[in-house]
Amino acid sequence: MIIKITTKQLKSILLITICSVTFLFSNYNSLHSQNVRLGIDILLSEEISVVQNKRIALFTNQSGINVKGVPTAELMSKDIRIDLRKIFVPEHGYFTTIPAGEPVSNDSIFGTPIVSLYGPLKIPNKKILTGIDAVVVDIQDIGVRSNTYISSLLYLIQGCAENNVEVIVLDRPNPLGGLVVDGNLPEKKFKSFVSLVPTTYIHGCTIGELAMMINGELWTETKKQCNLTVVTMEGWERWMAWDDTGLMWIPTSPHVPTANSVRGIATLGTIGELGIISIGIGTTSPFGYIGSPYLNLDSLKVDYEGIYLQHTYYRPFYGMFSGKDVNGFYLKFNLSNHLKPYTTGLLILRELVKNNPTLLSTENLKSNSKEMFQKVTGTDKILNAIKSTLPEEMIVTLANEGMIEFLNIRQKYLLY
Repeated sequence: MIIKITTKQLKSILLITICSVTFLFSNYNSLHSQNVRLGIDILLSEEISVVQNKRIALFTNQSGINVKGVPTAELMSKDIRIDLRKIFVPEHGYFTTIPAGEPVSNDSIFGTPIVSLYGPLKIPNKKILTGIDAVVVDIQDIGVRSNTYISSLLYLIQGCAENNVEVIVLDRPNPLGGLVVDGNLPEKKFKSFVSLVPTTYIHGCTIGELAMMINGELWTETKKQCNLTVVTMEGWERWMAWDDTGLMWIPTSPHVPTANSVRGIATLGTIGELGIISIGIGTTSPFGYIGSPYLNLDSLKVDYEGIYLQHTYYRPFYGMFSGKDVNGFYLKFNLSNHLKPYTTGLLILRELVKNNPTLLSTENLKSNSKEMFQKVTGTDKILNAIKSTLPEEMIVTLANEGMIEFLNIRQKYLLY
């Protein structure tokens, strides 16, 4: 039997089909996000007893939100079941607008005083913990060791352990996923606030798992454990990158406005410390570009699973090469649990040096930039190997020193 469809009928069918598909896609994220319940959602709905009848301080910034996007600081300030006394904030301040390295001042929000833990005071002491029974942690980590939020977490655990204050971590996803682990362990002589927690550069842990590891492995300077509770998520699985959760992203710092910026900083953050090439700071895609008007980039090709370089020109609004058209590449990411962003970034640097032999010369590389690169990588071996244009295999080996050791430790603390 042959059914004839008129043009008018065909248009109606197409319209209905388009509307149906649009509806399904528009509701995909909301449906998917309902499957991931964050630690704050679990706390307020099912585990409120964890904080009731306790005087609470909250370590957070604007990235600490529930699945509907409401800030945890606001929720806890208005909840009559919770006695919120103080809010602690890390680098970048509550609204994550303060540039990296700049001190954060005390303030207040939602009628609650804000105490800065980034400035003269980094370890909470007896004075600011007096009258506090427990510190609740709800902040979005980015899964990169050099991000100072986890350094502040270690100091927070240290201060609370010293003063018999409980720590309660409301867990959140690792935006790079829980299976992507990449990088070397930092050497003790390069220990600093950007390598305070001795994990691989990309650790693949949630902040709750990191807290358990810091506490369980006695990584604090005082080697004391605090009374630690982790309120776990529901619905998050290790294979999930941020895009898979359906959750909204709130900027965690001035140059991490999107989840894609997290992948960019995981790849290019180390290179950026050298100050020798633009990594897109000053554009609308920070950590999304790499380029220079003055370098030979013609043969720059690094093929690694999940990361692709597309030739382009871009113009930074501020920062390096401000106002100039920059010859370079745009980083494109294909979600993959085999992603090795840290190693890939170092291989990109190796190719740059190979094609531009004077790039890391004393004239081009400032001593403080060299020191900062060594601090974030946690070693001087990698930079020396790249300067010597050692084989790619050697760079990969150095970039993963200590990984097996870390994976064995990490296994004990995985919650998902």
